[in-house]
Amino acid sequence: MIKRSLVVMLLLVATVFKSFADEGMWLPHLLGQQVYADMVKKGLKLTKEQLYSVNKSSLKDAIIIFGGGCTGEIVSAEGLIFTNHHCGYGAIAGASTVDHNYLRDGFYAKNKAEEIKTALTVQFLVRIEDVTKEVTDALGKLSGAERANKQMEVIAAINKRFSDADKSIDCRVSPMFKGNQYLAFVYEIYKDIRLVGTPPESVGKFGGDTDNWEWPRHTGDYSIFRVYANKDNKPATYDAANVPLKPKWFLPVSLKGVKENDFAMIWGYPGGTNRYESSYGIKLATDVNNPTLVKLRDMRLKYMFEEMKKIRLPN
Repeated sequence: MIKRSLVVMLLLVATVFKSFADEGMWLPHLLGQQVYADMVKKGLKLTKEQLYSVNKSSLKDAIIIFGGGCTGEIVSAEGLIFTNHHCGYGAIAGASTVDHNYLRDGFYAKNKAEEIKTALTVQFLVRIEDVTKEVTDALGKLSGAERANKQMEVIAAINKRFSDADKSIDCRVSPMFKGNQYLAFVYEIYKDIRLVGTPPESVGKFGGDTDNWEWPRHTGDYSIFRVYANKDNKPATYDAANVPLKPKWFLPVSLKGVKENDFAMIWGYPGGTNRYESSYGIKLATDVNNPTLVKLRDMRLKYMFEEMKKIRLPN
């Protein structure tokens, strides 16, 4: 399982307005030539280096970890962020008062001076380091609890080595592909994030369902924030003198809409993936875990239905 807080950007490639989508989820720096070639055939106009580059600005610099683990994207040269309404929900609630209930009424700053301070942070990916050899050499032939404890120790040491709190740099090593690879994800953390706009909760959370992948969805599940930096464009705590971040890359917003066969892809920080599950893991899921869950849910539905039948609505 790839944990949300440790994962870097993954891709899911789709062709819009079609009844099919090419299945796939990839770490962008591990994107193979064949997969990239297939994406180009379907209409991708970016080079591989524009998708991900360590030494140059690229699409990775516009995609951020928003708050505790949501995905956000930078959409302007002045650090404007688009994210989900439910991702900004806590900040919107925190900014609300009895007299100014932004959850109920929504909010849009008319100028930068009206943007509201929050306690949020955002994280920009700086680089990815492959530390597999360092970890596996340290683990050697250890097994069981001894191996698990040693792994935690080694990972903690790498995290500490790559992190720099004075520069707002944080590193998190993640075991990938069932522990066959260890990658260190290095992030730069910005701490001055301000609320710019949000629809009312009746729009942003219409129906009470915040599941990103429900379809069809009828919610306006979005909110808008801005990231601020000091005069040197570096991370800083909230200060009235801070200025909007000048991002390395941002996603231009098109008003042209889409047409049939346009290329589309999803790029962000998913909760997790078991794409490279072993045959034993698949067998466990299909023969044990999933049937058990179905039986449990059948029991719940049965008892819920019995209770529903007891309810008598007034005429």
